[in-house]
Amino acid sequence: MFTSEQLEIRALAREFSEGEIRPHAAHWDEERTLDPEIFEKLGELGFMGMRVPERYGGLDLDLGTYLLAMEELAWGDASVALAVAIHSGPVTTLLLRHGSEEQKATYLPALAAGSLLGAFALSELSSGSDVASIQTRAVAVAGGNWTLNGAKRWVTNGDRAGLVIVFASTDEEGVAETQGSLGAFLVERGSDGYTVGGRETTMGLCASQTVSVGLNNVEVAAERVLGDPARGFRYALEALNVGRLGIAAQSVGIAQAAFEHATEYALGRHQFGQAIAEFGAIQFKLADMATRIAASRALIHAATALMETEGSGATRGTETIPAQAAMAKLTASESAMWVTDEAVQIFGGYGYMRDYPVERLMRDAKGTEIYEGTSEIMRLVVAREILKDARGE
Repeated sequence: MFTSEQLEIRALAREFSEGEIRPHAAHWDEERTLDPEIFEKLGELGFMGMRVPERYGGLDLDLGTYLLAMEELAWGDASVALAVAIHSGPVTTLLLRHGSEEQKATYLPALAAGSLLGAFALSELSSGSDVASIQTRAVAVAGGNWTLNGAKRWVTNGDRAGLVIVFASTDEEGVAETQGSLGAFLVERGSDGYTVGGRETTMGLCASQTVSVGLNNVEVAAERVLGDPARGFRYALEALNVGRLGIAAQSVGIAQAAFEHATEYALGRHQFGQAIAEFGAIQFKLADMATRIAASRALIHAATALMETEGSGATRGTETIPAQAAMAKLTASESAMWVTDEAVQIFGGYGYMRDYPVERLMRDAKGTEIYEGTSEIMRLVVAREILKDARGE
């Protein structure tokens, strides 16, 4: 099913996670921070530039191999995987697809090395799933430059990132009421007027930096506009499709970790004179957990195959890229939540305690049902594609 190269990359990612990530995951969760050196170590092995072409210093992996590695990083720690998913998914993808040669040469080598971390600033206080309602405004000024004003919320990597892709309305009224009035702008961390606000205290993924970002007359040079300043809506949707597959892979990694912990515990925990793994109730749980994980992987692989061939002409119902990405993310995230819940149940009272990893994994899993589109939005995306096909649109 997988090539020898894919298996080697997956094994390397698992080895790195086992040695460099998992031993620190509980500490990072408690301290609410990641060791900055982890990104340098990831960069040394190429995991910060998995999707970056070799000419810019990356590994130039195909999407499927990238997602296999992402699953293993999430198996180590979901907060690390989320940071890499945003950096390597939406940020790198948009630069590759729509960046100028100068933009690629400027940013991609540093992104691949891990010396520059990428962030994606789309959501706002009143604009989450409704991208068209963005109120951050970009105003054209002399020389083709732009000035940005507004505020962004829930920006992963927002404080650590050296490069942030900011979406803003280019409509004269300042609100992106049409799909043709959004722009994407490359903003560097030290730009005048770029400020990092309060950090959110989250249920899970505690080591991940989720922050607010303020934009007060941030000037963006003409050469730092990403692609066409009127096509940001399309770019955002492209990024979300790729991002959703990254989160789906993260979800599977979380679920796989919980499943392995639960299996090991069930074999070692004895009650009534035997290992609890010998009880049918526990066996059924493990079987259902394994089945949901396998189903999630299958949907990810199907969506990946479709995306890698640019849709292969499939434009009907659930055969479209948006539907496939949404189904993969929906199934994987809800499966992660279900699997981690069952893992806590298998651990019993111990599972409810922070001394054991399944408690953290359950908190982390919940986040996957929310960011990059909630489960409700995923269902709307799939239903929209089904109904478009049924109407013959």
